[in-house]
This record gives sequence, structure tokens and C-alpha cells, in this order.
Amino acid sequence: MVESTISRLQKAGIPRDKWPQDLHWDWDKKAGWSRRFLSLQRFAITCGGALQGLMLVNLTKLSARIASQWGKDLAYIDYLSTAPWNRPEIAGVQQFHGVGKIMVRAAIQVSLDEGFRGRLGLHALGQAASFYRNVCGMTDLGTDNDYYNLTYFEMTESQAKAFCGET
Repeated sequence: MVESTISRLQKAGIPRDKWPQDLHWDWDKKAGWSRRFLSLQRFAITCGGALQGLMLVNLTKLSARIASQWGKDLAYIDYLSTAPWNRPEIAGVQQFHGVGKIMVRAAIQVSLDEGFRGRLGLHALGQAASFYRNVCGMTDLGTDNDYYNLTYFEMTESQAKAFCGET
């Protein structure tokens, strides 16, 4: 289905810089190499026989950078992708709504299960930064010059509780 999305984008004359930034990710390859590591957890949402979203969570990549959380363990979202047909900016009408939020909730649960108290970290592609900032309520720690100049975000325990609707 990704191929059909690429074809549709090309036929519509959408410039390549407007395509989803994660469209080139080779999930088969990512899943293959990640199977060797206990510190990497893979998640997929499927419905109707189609893949709706994928995520890779790393339990050992980084520790917290927010001053109040400095050095504490966190679950790092290495990759999170929602299928193109679930993105309103591409599909117009989403097939399924909330796939990204479900994935973030799963990452929070991993963090809780590991004793990391809901703490998360991730580097966001430019097109996804507003999702993590505005929808997930994560803290924007600015551009990380040491990681492809991507914006780095973290979620604290209290932000995780707020995201999950807890007080």
C-alpha cells in the first residue's frame, strides 16, 4: 500500500519535500536487525489485514535530559510511523484515527513496565514535531546538533499521566 501512496503522490504532482518524511523507512529491514536485541521492542497495529502503524522502542539508547529528570532511565522511541492512509494531510479522510496516540500510549506502558515511570524520549522528524509537542504534550528540548539536527522531545512522569488521562 505504500507503493500506491507513492504513486498517488507522484500523479498528484506533490513535490517530494511534501511527502511523509518517513515514507522511505524500510520496516522489514528495521524489524529484522532489531530482533537480535532484547533492549528493542517492536510494535505493530494491524486491522483488516493491513498494517496501520509501526513503532520501535529502545530501552537503553538514552537517559533523560530534562533537568528534573536528568540521567534517569527512559524508553526511547526510535521509530514511530502511522500508515499514509491514516494521515489526514495525505489521505484527506483517515482510514483509522489515533494510531500514533495508541503507539505513544504503548511506549508509556513499556516505560512503566520497565520502572521508568512513563518517561519517554525521541527525536522527531520535522513533520511530526507538532504531534509530539501539541498532541502528546512532550517537552521540546530543541534541535539536537548531534542527531541529524532533529528536534529532541521528552515526556516526564507527570506528562505521561496527563497523556493517559490520569491525575
